[in-house]
Amino acid sequence: MSELSSHLSTTADAYDAIAVVYADFVRNALDDFPLDRAVLAAFAELAREGATRPVAELGCGPGWMTAHLRDLGLDAFGIDLSPVMIDLARKAYPDLRFEIGSMHALDLPGGEMGAIVSWYSIIHTPPQIVPSIFAEFRRVLAPDGHLLLGFFESDGEPVTEFDHKVTAAYRWPIDDLAELAGAAGFVEVGRMLRGPHQDERFRRGHLLMR
Repeated sequence: MSELSSHLSTTADAYDAIAVVYADFVRNALDDFPLDRAVLAAFAELAREGATRPVAELGCGPGWMTAHLRDLGLDAFGIDLSPVMIDLARKAYPDLRFEIGSMHALDLPGGEMGAIVSWYSIIHTPPQIVPSIFAEFRRVLAPDGHLLLGFFESDGEPVTEFDHKVTAAYRWPIDDLAELAGAAGFVEVGRMLRGPHQDERFRRGHLLMR
């Protein structure tokens, strides 16, 4: 089994195992985070400026963020590795589209997505594979499309693996992640760093690209 295949299988199995608990945990995940909501609102406003095109949430889990994007006026759908997560999402939001899939090789046509949201989903990807993910994002996005990344920031340290409760995960320097996205053809629109909430361990990074 290749490194990528092993990584995908391990990640899917880990989220399958905790899907029900996780879905309950994240149900109101944005309630206490006005800065996060502001970043998402700005992203949605930019995504609505162009022609009406679908918006893909990659690593959608149980679907709560896809529903939030819909509520912000976007034609959003979700993709996730975990079949159990997708089943929960379809049950919770039967009016939305959810598909099992990998952001490493998206079953989407080239150049047709209006925007992509990767909200804490690239954190589980081994650093050496991240450039190929950004290339795949660029492939499916329309020329004027936007990308929003949410991730754990490394606070001055290099890329750092940490003890995520579900499976292996990485914290990133925001400049390094922006540079990798730039190498794939993205241009930075804006960024937001916020300190950890009282129940969080790490700074949170957000990159808005086009």
